[in-house]
Amino acid sequence: MLKRGKEKQEAKSQNFYNFQATDIRGKAVPMDAFKGKTIVVVNTASKCGLTPQYEGLENLYSKYKDNGLVILGFPCNQFANQEAGTSEEIAEFCEINYGVSFPIFSKVDVNGDKAHPIFRFLKTRLGGILGSRVKWNFTKFVIDKNGVPVKRFSPFTKPENMEAYIKQLL
Repeated sequence: MLKRGKEKQEAKSQNFYNFQATDIRGKAVPMDAFKGKTIVVVNTASKCGLTPQYEGLENLYSKYKDNGLVILGFPCNQFANQEAGTSEEIAEFCEINYGVSFPIFSKVDVNGDKAHPIFRFLKTRLGGILGSRVKWNFTKFVIDKNGVPVKRFSPFTKPENMEAYIKQLL
């Protein structure tokens, strides 16, 4: 229990821009590359009933990227084995089926001891209705231009239903 308390304290003192993640091609990407942008971090999966949200996410990104929006997709296989593919298969699926042009990262865990530090940080800052765990694919976290997590959207919130909120932050 002491370990969890220490992790929570560390996550609270962290800044989003201090993290980095490995993109789908294997390149380390520092999150400070997105300073000054409104960011949506979303855990994704290719074989989920919510997978068509890729289209809505891409539409939001295309519409607002020139105004400072970036969407960061993090494939995750923790929910019903719905993202079992390799990085190459995931990248190909996203591009061919949904024309995804926003950054996609290597597969990560979002819950548990091996959760990616970005998700540990976001869950600590923006707990969910039933606790901080990510409940399913396509949970969306919004981070403002200063790197502050400001809103969490459920997996069932369609990207187009986030648009008004995101426009306020741009």
